[in-house]
Amino acid sequence: MYRSLEVGDTARVVNPSDATECRLGTVTDVRYATPHTTYARRYTLRFPIGDERTYPAAHVVRCTRADDHAALEAAFIKAAVVLRHACRIAHDYDPDLSSGTASILRRLVDLASLRLKQTLDPADPAWPHTGTQNGGDR
Repeated sequence: MYRSLEVGDTARVVNPSDATECRLGTVTDVRYATPHTTYARRYTLRFPIGDERTYPAAHVVRCTRADDHAALEAAFIKAAVVLRHACRIAHDYDPDLSSGTASILRRLVDLASLRLKQTLDPADPAWPHTGTQNGGDR
């Protein structure tokens, strides 16, 4: 069932063209095709920096903070995998580069744990563990 966004809903631009549009916006205005329809034609979004922009309805998608959380978890997992690989390469290339890369990986693991409640295992960061898991499969 189609349900247009309403004022106060959060949304994201489908194909962002700059850094502002990559952020979650709040709907501040909805313009409909006719006064007696529920199909929105355009949405005005206010971004966290205070910038307001108007987009066709097809260019905006409903999105919540939970969606952001999931996207961050996926990005941190991907970053941890890449950094782990870089650590292995750097180990053979340069000891200082190796320790610096390992430090970045450790900071990423700590940040994911502290802010997202996600446990990244540097030995296997592709397996996300949340603070609610007890370590066993269910």
